[in-house]
Amino acid sequence: MNDVVNEAIARAAPGFRPRVAVILGSGLGGFADEVAQVATFPYADLPGFPPTTVGSHAGRLVLGHVGPTPVAVLQGRAHYYERGRADEMRAAIRAVADLGCETLLQTNAAGSLRLDMPPGSVMAISDHINFAGINPLFGIGPGDSRFVDMVDAYDPALLKKLLAAAREANVTCHEGVYIFFSGPSFETPAEIRAARVLGADAVGMSTAPETILARHAGLKVVAFSLMTNYAAGLVPGALGHEQTLAVAGTASATVRRLLRTFLEQYD
Repeated sequence: MNDVVNEAIARAAPGFRPRVAVILGSGLGGFADEVAQVATFPYADLPGFPPTTVGSHAGRLVLGHVGPTPVAVLQGRAHYYERGRADEMRAAIRAVADLGCETLLQTNAAGSLRLDMPPGSVMAISDHINFAGINPLFGIGPGDSRFVDMVDAYDPALLKKLLAAAREANVTCHEGVYIFFSGPSFETPAEIRAARVLGADAVGMSTAPETILARHAGLKVVAFSLMTNYAAGLVPGALGHEQTLAVAGTASATVRRLLRTFLEQYD
């Protein structure tokens, strides 16, 4: 971790050692209010952390507890489409790994490729397809650490825990494959037809790069998507980010309940 970041966190939260890092996706940043906060840092104050240019991503690192579990919450992410960099979240993910986190829990807003998963549904991610073809490990080296094994990238044991937490929280949670497109334009109906042939269940513009970075840093990963729309061509109508935020806001109580239950029972 950058020494400046290390020293800043050590001064504000001496001895604090989180176990789980959480990335809050579009419209889901309000979960940070659920954290019994120990310290908060704007990304702008932490060297190497990314600027966030999407309005629903606050750009803060929040340290604290959810129940008994110490957490490091990344309130918002930077995306490839913002500056054309696949490794935008590299410094942030490396920082939480250096702080002591063993697991990265990701959330995102996604488009559903399945009619049985309407807007407002939750899907646990079992695997991903990097359709964009870009990789946050481009240029990392020398040595062999860049050749990261992506089998079980979404940890099977943690996936089971997430599904169990959903049942306890009375949240219907589907399971499926997430496909990553670079954005920022939404996908075409033809691209969505191709994604369905490839076996995807949900589509979005994040998460896959962060999962690769997390695995490179030695973190286990668990993730879920909130469906905020049907993907292009599945139903009539135009797509827009406003719909994403509106559905995320409506479903925020469900998402918070699932996050809280999973983190409280993490051990």
